[in-house]
Amino acid sequence: MSAQTTTSTVPKELRDAPSSTLSRVMRSEWTKLFSVRSTGWTLLALVAATIGLGVLASWGTNHGWPQMSQSDQRKFDPVATSMSGFALGQLAIAVLGVMVISAEYSTGGIRSTLTTVPSRMRVLTAKALVFTAVALVVGLATSFGAFFAGQPWFAKRGIGRAIGDHDVLRAVIGGGLYVAASGLFGLAMGVLLRRTAGAVTIAIAALLVLPGLLNVLPGAWGDAIVRYFTSNAGQQISYIHQSGNYLSPWVGFGVYCLWWAVPLAIGAWLMQRRDA
Repeated sequence: MSAQTTTSTVPKELRDAPSSTLSRVMRSEWTKLFSVRSTGWTLLALVAATIGLGVLASWGTNHGWPQMSQSDQRKFDPVATSMSGFALGQLAIAVLGVMVISAEYSTGGIRSTLTTVPSRMRVLTAKALVFTAVALVVGLATSFGAFFAGQPWFAKRGIGRAIGDHDVLRAVIGGGLYVAASGLFGLAMGVLLRRTAGAVTIAIAALLVLPGLLNVLPGAWGDAIVRYFTSNAGQQISYIHQSGNYLSPWVGFGVYCLWWAVPLAIGAWLMQRRDA
């Protein structure tokens, strides 16, 4: 009876495969990712929240522009403002990243997967590759959508940017890269903790809550922590103007990648040694 149950929960393409190659495991992970409704709803929430909040911020800036000081007007970043919805949208992709791995642990489905594919690193690699591809494509589409939806509001004030302007294309593509990295941060937390609630809580705290709260830290050491902390570093890739206290775009994004790469590597090491 138990053998029959295990077989029925394994995707057909793996049951019928003579060997579980990476490509076959990736097809299986693709099927699992899109076989649940929550995936589509989460990606829709990412797109809607990011573009919707970006348009709202752009509209509000357009109406409040005359009241802004000349100093604020000179430092204003119309590209980052149109994509400001990523502050909330990043949470949707991070939660989905957590669920990619933690859902199987919570239901016990991971046992069936690892029975069929004994190489745990092959399973994790397939999950990471499939999820990264989805997050990157959706992130890029969302980033370009937010940019083009927000700029008409700035054009009314003569402060809009075109995609061909200096650093604009890098910033818009950077928004998509930031989404993918935020999703991988969630995946890393899921692999490390294997519990949905705990991993989601840490992801929300690290990406949304703590980056703002750390501004109260005093002195040069406080500024350094703020500069290198998760989204504070990662979001610089989507800005065309950086303040003196923050990292340059690609350095900041590289630091942000370390925030998910290190726990993902630790989680992979633990995955090899812990029971399913």
